[in-house]
Order: sequence, then C-alpha cells, then structure tokens
Amino acid sequence: MKRDIIIAIDGHSSTGKSTLAKELAKALNYIYIDTGAMYRAVTYYALQNDLISNKHFDKERLIKDLDHIQIDFKYNPDNGIAEVYLNGQNVEKEIRQMRVSNFVSEIATIPEVREKLVAQQRKIGRSKGVVMDGRDIGSVVFPDAELKIFMTASPEVRAKRRYLELLDKGEDVKYKDVLENVIKRDKIDSERSTSPLIKTKDAILIDNSRFSREEQFNKVLELAKERIHKAKS
Repeated sequence: MKRDIIIAIDGHSSTGKSTLAKELAKALNYIYIDTGAMYRAVTYYALQNDLISNKHFDKERLIKDLDHIQIDFKYNPDNGIAEVYLNGQNVEKEIRQMRVSNFVSEIATIPEVREKLVAQQRKIGRSKGVVMDGRDIGSVVFPDAELKIFMTASPEVRAKRRYLELLDKGEDVKYKDVLENVIKRDKIDSERSTSPLIKTKDAILIDNSRFSREEQFNKVLELAKERIHKAKS
C-alpha cells in the first residue's frame, strides 16, 4: 500500500526549485504547489492597484485587501502544469515578469501576507502526496515534512539562468540588473523578521552550481523513493 509523504523544497531564488518540484511531482504522481507563485500573485495585485512602486508601498491598504485576494491553481492540460489564477484571472505569464520579481521579496516580508498564504498552503498539503517549493516550506509551513531539500547556487550562476530565461520570454533586461535583483532578494529573504530563508538541520543541501538538471533530478527522486519506502514500513 502506497504511503504518501510531503516533500518540501526550499532555497534561494533562481535555483530551479520550481522546475525540480514539477518534475518530481510528475514522476511520483504527486500534487505540485508553487508557493512562490502565490507571493508573486499578491505582488502582481499590489502593482496593478498601485500599492507598491519604487517610491511608495501602501502596506496597510494591501493588508486590508487580503480578504479580497483569491489565489487558485488550475491544471492546464495543454502544457501539463497548474497555472495561477488571481481573482478568477489567469496571471501565470504576468507574475513571471521582472517587475514582479523586483518587489516580491518585499511583499513576502509582511506577516499578514505570509499568515494568509501559509494557511492556504497547509490546507492544500493536509492530505499529503504533495511537492511544495518556496522559502519556508520545511521551516514553517511543514516542519514535519518527511523530505526536505534546500537548494542553492552562486548568485552569478543563478543570475545568468534568470537572465537567459527572461531573454527567452522576450523581456528587455540586462544581466547586471538581474544579478543585482538576485543579490537583493537573497538579502531580504534571509534577513526578514518573519519566516526568514534558512536551511533547517534536517534538510538536505543541494548546490547545483555545477549539477546538470538530470543529475539533480535523479538524486532527489532517489531520496524521495527512500523516504516513501521508509514511511510504508
């Protein structure tokens, strides 16, 4: 009899957490939840409603609006992924833009935002059989997850990956700006007072600066199968 587990994948931005989590969920027939996309959706809402910019940030208004922010995941059979919907609108493409990346770490520092999204994440993962990636999945959302992975790579490697990804999507960006954004997000994520980005003692560290995507996937898949087998015994 199969015994499902919770797999928590945390780590720095642009380390390929989402790609790994999607592939892992597909291989195990688990549900994949991109928690970073949830914070991006809130950030996109703030940008669309002129609540945040380089000159101002209306935190109080955003906190008041949280009850009116509904985030859902809907499976798209054409591309095989669960896409993000914000208040009924598909925003999967919009939330991946650089302008959202520039503010998402700042939005994620707000305790009320984290409280709302963490509650949703726990509700989704209650039945197990879930692969969830983010910044605080193993430390806060599911501290008892059976498998915890912490992913990292050098800022330069991550910035190059993100830069090429944005160019491929047709965005007009400079590598220097992407690198500055990666370093800034690392600082905000690691130093925020609420749920900072940390590697828990029981998380397995994977530095993929030199790993191929296939090598990384095979390693984590093997770990997952070991933990599933252990959970059954």
